[in-house]
Amino acid sequence: MRQLLNEHLTHMVDISPEGSMHALDVDGLARSDVTMWAAWDGDLLLGCGALKALGARRGEVKSMRTRDAYRGRGVATRILERIIAEARRRSYDTILLETGSWAAFEPARRLYERHGFEYCGPFGDYLEDPNSVFMRKAL
Repeated sequence: MRQLLNEHLTHMVDISPEGSMHALDVDGLARSDVTMWAAWDGDLLLGCGALKALGARRGEVKSMRTRDAYRGRGVATRILERIIAEARRRSYDTILLETGSWAAFEPARRLYERHGFEYCGPFGDYLEDPNSVFMRKAL
């Protein structure tokens, strides 16, 4: 899991403009307000995702990552569905996320749109940034 998370973080640093990378590192994902899930096929890790608590009624999707060889096979969908289910179980009324605005993030934005996320403005500590897209889903 640590290897996949480090790949994710390295990739985000490589493709994100300075000051526009908001992925959590391994220590950030290990905090008590973050819950991680992973998709496995036997011993093979396919992908991961996290839900960060933003107070009692909201959460943020973090660190969605599917190994390159398994993209387009529904891994991210299953992880996102699990995150949404957990947010509902916690009685959150909203889940939010930040993702990139450029072409490399188009598949991610389409995934979130298919699951009912709508575009919104910055939330929490985020600032308006042309490299970021903010989305929310009412539960």
